[in-house]
Amino acid sequence: MAIKREKREELEDYCLAPYGIRSKESKGREFPDDKPIYRTAFQRDRDRILHTTAFRRLEYKTQVFLNTEGDYYRTRLTHTLEVAQIGRTVALALGANENLEEAICLAHDLGHSPFGHSGERILNQLMEGQGGFDHNKQSLRIVTKLENRFENFPGLNLTWETREGIVKHETEYDISDAEDFDPELRGHLEAQIANAADELAYSAHDLDDGLRSGLISTSKLKDLEIWKILIKSVGWKDKDLNELDRKRIIRRMIGIEVRDLIECTDQKINKSGITSVEELQKLPYNVICFSDEMKENNRELKDFLFKNLYKNYRVIRMQVKAESIISALFSAYEKNPLMLPEHIQTGIENKGLQRSICDYIAGMTDRFAIGEHQKLFDPTQRP
Repeated sequence: MAIKREKREELEDYCLAPYGIRSKESKGREFPDDKPIYRTAFQRDRDRILHTTAFRRLEYKTQVFLNTEGDYYRTRLTHTLEVAQIGRTVALALGANENLEEAICLAHDLGHSPFGHSGERILNQLMEGQGGFDHNKQSLRIVTKLENRFENFPGLNLTWETREGIVKHETEYDISDAEDFDPELRGHLEAQIANAADELAYSAHDLDDGLRSGLISTSKLKDLEIWKILIKSVGWKDKDLNELDRKRIIRRMIGIEVRDLIECTDQKINKSGITSVEELQKLPYNVICFSDEMKENNRELKDFLFKNLYKNYRVIRMQVKAESIISALFSAYEKNPLMLPEHIQTGIENKGLQRSICDYIAGMTDRFAIGEHQKLFDPTQRP
């Protein structure tokens, strides 16, 4: 028996907590759109995001290490998939909408520039006085304006709830600006879960990639409380960390953190007494949380990664190269817009030159930006 959308919506009533968002109660889309026969509104959002050009480009965008550093390090795409997996697990456990959760997680980094946060910083500097550049806002621009896939409307015409979740994406490194999305309200539970899943994922996989690369050694980790817990949990006592042991430890880390996140959040929700989505969003605090002990352990790990990985000389050298490449491209296009592809030139009248250049560069992958730089500045390369 084929299960149609209406039946799936009934199942949501049965499976979701009172504060989980039902797809049939969505505030809807900006433009008129037909309803799928077999998919809910949030399933459609997820699928539309998955098929975008911006999503495919994440495969060749930096997480920490440039794509040219090796095939086994995380990229922005693999990071996004890991966030989505963690987000779904937490959403299911807490009675949130799994499909909405996945849509938000898959879209949360669509607006990232090439070369990770170093690329974002230099683009923001280059756009000073022109509205700046922020990858959260760029993610929203992509799904509302830049993706050109439909005849009747720009962007993807996603539901309000998915767009709200993208806009209210907040982590230690990401600050939201929800001016047009009820800024007085907190993110709904699915948005809050996506934020926590993002932080959990990058801490775990940055530690994993740091160990794999050799930039982080087990001797440096020995005083970290989370490391002590992990190696005791898996029974690792060797001096040398082999690949299988590293994978076991990282897997255990994610498992421990996810369990702590679910249990602490569940306790906080129960204590709050909320019985609806609106009540959750009006709370003076976020319900998603780690225990105090885990929060301290995570703070210690983040400080360690900042000092020993993100500020490692090899990573800094890559960041300097990235800033140089983006700055040179931006300056060259600004001085001679005719070097831009024709489809970019046609948008200059409406968007302005600088924003058109910014959108173009932000959409580049690492390797495309490097190749474009070589074509423009290396006389031995064909234009």
